[in-house]
Amino acid sequence: MEKRHLGRTGLQVSRLGLGTMTWGRDTDEHEAADLLKEFVDAGGNLVDTADVYADGGAEYLLSRLTDNLIPRSELVIATKAGSVPESGRRFDGSRGHLLAALDASLRRLGTDYVDLWQVHAFDPTTPVEETLSALDIAVASGRARYVGVCDYSGWQLAKAATWQHAHHGRVPLAGVQLEYSLLQRGIEREALPAAQDGGIGLLAASPLGRGVLTGKYRHGVPQDSRGASPYLSGFVQPYLGERSRRIVDAVATAADGLASSPLAVALAWVRDRPGVAAALVGARTLTQLQAALSVEALTLPGEIRGALDDISSPVHRYPDQGWSEL
Repeated sequence: MEKRHLGRTGLQVSRLGLGTMTWGRDTDEHEAADLLKEFVDAGGNLVDTADVYADGGAEYLLSRLTDNLIPRSELVIATKAGSVPESGRRFDGSRGHLLAALDASLRRLGTDYVDLWQVHAFDPTTPVEETLSALDIAVASGRARYVGVCDYSGWQLAKAATWQHAHHGRVPLAGVQLEYSLLQRGIEREALPAAQDGGIGLLAASPLGRGVLTGKYRHGVPQDSRGASPYLSGFVQPYLGERSRRIVDAVATAADGLASSPLAVALAWVRDRPGVAAALVGARTLTQLQAALSVEALTLPGEIRGALDDISSPVHRYPDQGWSEL
């Protein structure tokens, strides 16, 4: 699998990454082992997790697999901290919370460092310089090799990147993780231009539109899908409307013309967008992962890419980046 540099760093990541949001809850240890082995055998190295996935269960499961299946040195492990969904405070970007969360992640992962440590979301109640100081400490102490953020808006990302660049001794942001797909192109307004300007690599989350772009929901909600899961049905629902249906139909038409699949077309579109370092695939089954890995051989023809660009294009209104409408 082709490797790419994460932003303007020396860290190389596979252009498809393996997401673990379902590990420890909907994906058991045996299934996770099959997924990880298939992924690494295909040349993948980037595995993305978080301290809140299955309440830490995903990190713990990954540690069991790196002990018994895949050497730690073959993986680029990315995890996150700062999301506190069980408390009255949804996000906690304080230095104390973040560093304590990192130490807890390292214990669960069974490692003394993570390759990429990410702030899970912007915390408006904590000064950004305090949040970012935790990233500096993590790298200086050897607990993280590179750092990044997730779900920052354009101005938040630009402010954070500028702060890190403007002060000697601070660690530049290597990556930003944001949702990006043919069904969700909102980051193109401001966040993606900010990332590209700051030399920050994009990790594209939910590149298949939370599974909708595979076409599986065109005729209802399959019982074994995320849309039917008590944990994730609300995650899928926003992408089941009329606009999404038109885009999914276009993807299916393109797939027919290429003798391919909607999954492959949608994933190849995201993977090869400017600024994308890796597209993160949250496969639950080995069959799903194998379908995603097969995309390595697919490059979309220019005319098909252009047609998909047109039908899914976001509206840029003043004062968005490149605005065309008031």
